[in-house]
Amino acid sequence: MSDHEASRVLHVKGRVLVGPEEVRDELWAVGGRITYERPPGADDAVTVTGWALPGLVDAHCHVGLDHHGAVDAATSEKQALDDREAGALLLRDAGSPADTRWIDDREDLPKIIRAGRHIARPRRYTRNYAWEVEPDELVAYVAQEARRGDGWVKLVGDWIDREVGDLTALWPREAVEAAIAEAHRLGARVTAHCFAEDSLRDLVEAGIDCVEHATGLTEDTIPLFAERGVAIVPTLVNIATFPSLAQSGEAKFPRWSAHMRRLHERRYDTVRAAHDAGVPVFVGTDAGGVLAHGLVADEVAELVKAGIPALEALSATTWGARAWLGRPGLEEGAPADLVVYDEDPREDVRVLAGPRRVVLNGRVIG
Repeated sequence: MSDHEASRVLHVKGRVLVGPEEVRDELWAVGGRITYERPPGADDAVTVTGWALPGLVDAHCHVGLDHHGAVDAATSEKQALDDREAGALLLRDAGSPADTRWIDDREDLPKIIRAGRHIARPRRYTRNYAWEVEPDELVAYVAQEARRGDGWVKLVGDWIDREVGDLTALWPREAVEAAIAEAHRLGARVTAHCFAEDSLRDLVEAGIDCVEHATGLTEDTIPLFAERGVAIVPTLVNIATFPSLAQSGEAKFPRWSAHMRRLHERRYDTVRAAHDAGVPVFVGTDAGGVLAHGLVADEVAELVKAGIPALEALSATTWGARAWLGRPGLEEGAPADLVVYDEDPREDVRVLAGPRRVVLNGRVIG
């Protein structure tokens, strides 16, 4: 960092939402870090006013991926920029075959927590996305991705079985038990793509830390998730695509299509029941496969539509999400990554769709 960068000062004033109830009148950013003490050079600081939140979290997206597979660096950059402009400054990349480590060297792009590359069975997931391995190889590939990632590993828990004509679980119970134990031994948490019902109990009882989508939760498995503290990332903006997927597969896989429609129809009830039972719920969009990046505000609004109180939905993309991922918010000494709005987002989460300013590493960039 140059002397100029180290001395640059930003002043954020108005209402700084340090936590759901903790509000301060101002903060300063010096050399890209937050302080609540007036610093030298304050008189010459750039000033931003409004309602400030920690940089939003998209806890399920895919930088470096589109519906064909890995993308080039220019496309990855565009994806990250779209998230940044929406105020999503911390991304959990839930599986990508592309190497996006170069983004870590860019102070103008969001910070990424990577889960390595998806791990699936042969011909049981989207082509060009995952390592495709058999159950006896799962532990080795989980260990590989645990070492490559940033503390997360991503399994594909279920997918359509063309011989059955419906969603079925990918892994035997003993395989996921051994794989999750190995990830935990290496200090990584494990999450899994799961649309349907069948794989959930085995994954949770095997010690999984999170489930993506989780549309197959029922009154039998929700208490298990709550008891074990297993989080879900519902990706409701992605679940909205289920009817069109079902229609496209109707002729060939009518059983699967009907199942997808049922999962879609009860999606809000499923999320609300999980939340009400005490299951941790976090915001993720599933951007990067088919969906565009920059949809974090839409997903927060979907959680509210499902019946989650607005303040808790807001926490699911700010204070709570950052704590879950082990990253700081608007704390003394933390990176000055924040978003400023014209109105109080606690009163109406739709405010999130229109950031007034985006600040990354202490620089106003939007």
